[in-house]
Amino acid sequence: MPLTDTAARSAKPGFTPKGEPTSRPYKLADAAGLYLEVQPHGGKYWRLKYRFGGKEKRLSLGVYPEVSLAKARERRQQARQQLADGIDPSGHRKAAKAAGVEHSSNSFEVVAREWFGRQQTMWNAQHAERIMARLERDVFPWIGSRPIAEVKPAELLGVLRRIEARGAIETAHRALGNCGQVFRYGVATGRCDRDPSPDLRGALPPVKATHFAAVTDANLVGPLLRSIHDYQGSLTVRCALRLAPLVFVRPGELRKAKWSDLDLDRAEWRYTVTKTDTGHVVPLSRQAVEILRELHSLTGRSPYVFPSARSASRPMSDNAILAALRRMGVGKDEMSGHGFRAMARTILDEVLGFRPDFIEHQLAHAVRDPNGRAYNRTAHLQERKRMMQRWADWLDEQRMSQTEPANG
Repeated sequence: MPLTDTAARSAKPGFTPKGEPTSRPYKLADAAGLYLEVQPHGGKYWRLKYRFGGKEKRLSLGVYPEVSLAKARERRQQARQQLADGIDPSGHRKAAKAAGVEHSSNSFEVVAREWFGRQQTMWNAQHAERIMARLERDVFPWIGSRPIAEVKPAELLGVLRRIEARGAIETAHRALGNCGQVFRYGVATGRCDRDPSPDLRGALPPVKATHFAAVTDANLVGPLLRSIHDYQGSLTVRCALRLAPLVFVRPGELRKAKWSDLDLDRAEWRYTVTKTDTGHVVPLSRQAVEILRELHSLTGRSPYVFPSARSASRPMSDNAILAALRRMGVGKDEMSGHGFRAMARTILDEVLGFRPDFIEHQLAHAVRDPNGRAYNRTAHLQERKRMMQRWADWLDEQRMSQTEPANG
């Protein structure tokens, strides 16, 4: 006689259907091998008894009452259909579970984090943080849980379109590049067969080239330097403004300069370039050393050459130099903090005639020899010392002259 829901609900753990105490589990049979197993200490479990390959087997179909009698019968029917097709229901379930675990371990996010973990030791901390933040914000929410082998080009394009929709075209291109690196790592480690990112070449709008505003006309350098020389703000900002054209480092490197990295007796500033995590040497001209010695009397107790006005334990604001330029009346389309690099790069080459590789070294750009080897941080140091002093002298000449610029 088939089991009823009332009988299943009324079955009491620890007592037989006749109401006799028992310390052993007992069964309430339904039909076609399905039964409810009642445990003595609580718990009612649906089981299916069947034979496969000449052996008797058991298959768990769920817990009552979470799985109702009707649902248990439905699962029994599915299992019996598998048996009719020559499939062992128990073996099929184990295979499906194993596949699910494999898909989980091979999800895009799992592979991406594994790739990131292997790569981040070769990046500086800020670069690594930007990449992971980009993946966590713009990629993982959409395809992170997907098996990496199943992510199609159209699906990846959908991720990029969301980034593009908020106007972040450059970020979309960077995300595509990062995803391509993850896919290639997945191919190398056997988690997927190909990288779909090349299929999207041309699908995103190109990134519009933008350049930092800079004075690159030698005739305009003098007026700019005179404005800087006449600046009436704080000594710290005034010194930073005067030093910026002399050393033409990146604005963030200037404002974060530390006294411990400076050797004023040797006239050298040695530090690690944040962007590339490589060592760099800035030869200091006589004029630069004079500015720094004057400033040391004021900020020498701080670790930073240019400390914040609010706390000596922090560098000054990244907007300090830019704000000072604006207060002097220098427009945002005329000059930026980054512009001193472009000014030096152009004039050292076109006006003073220094070798481009000397200039590129001083800009901390990657420069290689004819054999493709990257030069080390002290390459052409003596030549660069002469170049930096000639540059400082030329800047002085322009500041004090009201006539045509002096040539090299």
